[in-house]
Amino acid sequence: MTEDPTVTYQGPERVLSGVQPSGDLHLGNYLGALKKFVDLQHRYETFIFVADLHAITVWQDPKLLAAQTREIAAAYLASGLDPQKAAIFPQSAVTAHAELAWIFNCVARLGWLDRMTQFKDKAGKHKERASVGLYTYPVLQAADILVYKATHVPVGEDQKQHLELTRDIAGKFNHDFDAPGFFPLTEPLIQGPGARIMSLRDGQAKMSKSDPSEQSRINLLDDADAIAQKIRRAKTDPEPLPEAVEGLAGRPEADNLVGIYGALANRTKAEVLADFGGKGFGVFKPALADVAVEVLVPIGQRMRQLLTDPAELDRILESGADRARAVADPVIAETKRIVGFWGA
Repeated sequence: MTEDPTVTYQGPERVLSGVQPSGDLHLGNYLGALKKFVDLQHRYETFIFVADLHAITVWQDPKLLAAQTREIAAAYLASGLDPQKAAIFPQSAVTAHAELAWIFNCVARLGWLDRMTQFKDKAGKHKERASVGLYTYPVLQAADILVYKATHVPVGEDQKQHLELTRDIAGKFNHDFDAPGFFPLTEPLIQGPGARIMSLRDGQAKMSKSDPSEQSRINLLDDADAIAQKIRRAKTDPEPLPEAVEGLAGRPEADNLVGIYGALANRTKAEVLADFGGKGFGVFKPALADVAVEVLVPIGQRMRQLLTDPAELDRILESGADRARAVADPVIAETKRIVGFWGA
């Protein structure tokens, strides 16, 4: 069941997204998420969180988790997020996320979660050993979004299914509790370059911090020499770059490197190939390295500087949490009233 499609949400446009504090951030995180967050803060009311509740769906060392949370916050700031424009906060600091997740656990249906492909990918052959939290992760994700009544979420293709689940949960809640238009049917923001950055060692595998090979990714804290070396060693094929985008078909490594150049330089693949089509990787890779160093090294330097002052990072996170609670708490209070909880 879904809500009446003729009734639409009337609230303000908001964006929400977040990154887990579970390892070093890399180029794929920057181009696929952080860079987009920076652009969106100028167009929407923006909430960007550190997803520590999601992180513990798999084991995290409690002694490291707070420091990892600060590192993500430092990456947000170093990439250009302005804490005066975007609320930057730890997910666990806003209890409304967990409260709404439980209500949504009672709205979502088992069959919906059984269709989530990410759980199958992450749990692998041993799903019986996976945490219940990992299985219900998409329901918490829906609560993250809807507790702020976010109208837009920047997502990668691999998260699009979860956003569809969020829309299903919102629609069913609105219908079942006779609250048409209470929660928005959130729209994905997938457009733009850099939506999916692939491994430097395998153009058909997503760049990932869990890949055992350091050569597969460029970390945000890599220095100029490491960045240049990793690009120089990136897997390619023996052919020169094509003159047109259609010529990248069937050449995943070439397509990935051209896409990375375009995303870093704010150019389309066609524009990149207009300069480098017909040239070999011996010419293209040094040019790509120059662009990557120019963009990423200042971010890494700024991150290191920010991490020397954890008290200031904590101040920014607490301020962001205050702003987030000011929006989320009234939403969860009204949700409890709609559900019929005592005292709501």
